[in-house]
Amino acid sequence: MHDIRWIRQNAEAFDAEMARRGLPAQSSAILTLDAFRRDAILKVEAAQKARNERAKAIGMAKGRGDTAEVERLMGGIVEDLAQSTVEVLAQREAELTDLLSSLPNILAPEIPEGADESANITLRQHGEPARPNFGAKQHFELGEALGLMDFETAGRLSGSRFVVLKGALARLERALGQWMLDTHSGPNGYTEVAPPLLVNAATLYGTGQLPKFEEDLFKTGDKYLIPTAEVPLTNLVAQQIIPEPVEPLRYTALTPSFRSEAGSAGRDTRGMLRQHQFHKVELVSITRPEDSEAEHERMTSCAEAILTALGLTWRRQLLCAGDTGFGAAKTYDLEVWLPGQAAWREISSCSNTHAFQARRMNARFKRGKDTVFVHTLNGSGVAVGRALIAVLETHQQEDGSIALPEVLHPYMGGLTRLG
Repeated sequence: MHDIRWIRQNAEAFDAEMARRGLPAQSSAILTLDAFRRDAILKVEAAQKARNERAKAIGMAKGRGDTAEVERLMGGIVEDLAQSTVEVLAQREAELTDLLSSLPNILAPEIPEGADESANITLRQHGEPARPNFGAKQHFELGEALGLMDFETAGRLSGSRFVVLKGALARLERALGQWMLDTHSGPNGYTEVAPPLLVNAATLYGTGQLPKFEEDLFKTGDKYLIPTAEVPLTNLVAQQIIPEPVEPLRYTALTPSFRSEAGSAGRDTRGMLRQHQFHKVELVSITRPEDSEAEHERMTSCAEAILTALGLTWRRQLLCAGDTGFGAAKTYDLEVWLPGQAAWREISSCSNTHAFQARRMNARFKRGKDTVFVHTLNGSGVAVGRALIAVLETHQQEDGSIALPEVLHPYMGGLTRLG
């Protein structure tokens, strides 16, 4: 959500920011609705003043015993006027809110220009892409050869974009999630949370999934399955005025995530890369505005350390204007090298949303006599299914077995290899 007061004072700058997002000028429509809304506010205030004055006059007429004057003053004209102006005001406010909530966040100044991922900038890389001389297989070929990854049965149970993992591979998925959660809730200093997996529309509105991305969600009754634990974790401070967070509030959760993958027909139809249901370790931070940039770097480094400990080759990308998500002011994507695909694939996305989500959630902190919107950040720490894919493809051996990273050995009951 955007600050209407800032737009009034910086209309041209706001239009320039929307242009970076590939959108036409928006300030004229916004300020027109804002003028209508402010006019309605004046009319409501005038009607309320007239009603109060009439109530006072009625009281005085009753005191004089002037029945005729009381009856005249008791007519419904002022009430009708007040009600109609209140309704107009509510309509104008809804129109303005709908327009503002449909527009993406303002980008940080350092975000590079560009229409798509081809303009993203690689900031750092860990390791060199491996190209095994024995002909690397993709994760689904490895998993099916081991008899531990079953897409056919999942298709009968649920349809496409689901998988059944069995035996040691199911345990490996559990081990990855548990180890990552232990790492973030231990040395990385995040508070572990077990949030609801079903949330209401207001909660999804707060983090920006609604109304724009409703088609990406699974709905059941009046609730929605979470597309990411970012949603409930960030909303822990919704509609609150919290003490000033001198140290960032840091939350982490390991949850299933559910996405309809609307618009991805034909993309990554083989394997586990793009599933309707997957596990993810989420990281969320709530900070003061002046602390959010440093927290963004810290959060991304926490995710990078996970990839390094798993023996993966990765790189950090700064997303360009055209590739940065709706709610983000700045995003780093972490990509891993998958030898089976011979390609880089995203495994984590860490974003600073500044006060964009906080305005939607009305999440503030007290600073002196004032209240200030918090800054919110979110990132994957990391996607469990994609980490599983990367471990399988990176650590595959020529005989089809998988050497397990050392950090997972205790979580695998001492097992060091699959196959």
